[in-house]
Amino acid sequence: MFYYLLKYVLLGPLLRLVFRPRIEGLENVPATGPAIVAGNHLSFSDHFLMPAILKRRITFLAKAEYFTGPGLRGRLTAFFFRSAGQIPVDRSGQEAGRAAIREGLGVLRRGELLGIYPEGTRSHDGRLYKGKVGVAVMALTAGVEVVPCAMIGTFEAQPPGKVIPRIRPVTIRFGKPLDFARYAGMERQKAVLRAVTDEIMYAILALSEQEYVDQYAAVAKAEQAQATDQKERRFPRTPLA
Repeated sequence: MFYYLLKYVLLGPLLRLVFRPRIEGLENVPATGPAIVAGNHLSFSDHFLMPAILKRRITFLAKAEYFTGPGLRGRLTAFFFRSAGQIPVDRSGQEAGRAAIREGLGVLRRGELLGIYPEGTRSHDGRLYKGKVGVAVMALTAGVEVVPCAMIGTFEAQPPGKVIPRIRPVTIRFGKPLDFARYAGMERQKAVLRAVTDEIMYAILALSEQEYVDQYAAVAKAEQAQATDQKERRFPRTPLA
């Protein structure tokens, strides 16, 4: 019940006022039955904008850190995510990936919409990164279509690290559903999973027109952090006299 209170009374109208979202291709989202909506991930606001504009309820797999943050802000964040029916996912280790897939399949078996970000984390620089194959495993195992989605402008409105978003319009664009029935029964074949995932990422790329990086976002973030740390070690900041 609180999901719809957030959507129609508390959060939805505010998000529409702040971001003035332009919606394209909404007819591509199935009106009934299970399906996966796979999108790029540019901003914390993505978690709330898409549910605000979709007619159907959508459940996202969200990183567990959103549910365990410290202080008042952490408790409020956890409250919103839990109240909206989002599922916490521990992203550390191989078993964590299997647990996320089990949770996602449970949503699909109930005939609901599942939202997922194949990149696995927010883009730190606005580019689109290589997708993880979990989305392909779920699509093939459940035998459902995948609707590609592009969030456009949310990075500029609320990039990582910015708490209060800028007031600016964004676009949410849905593409034609992708049917992978030709791969039925092949969800254990690594080459097939990679091919399906790449097809999904290409569809997202075509919608978002981002620059594509053939590297996992988490790896790129770690490399950037390491480079920054090495630079600071070589050229430490000195206090002003």
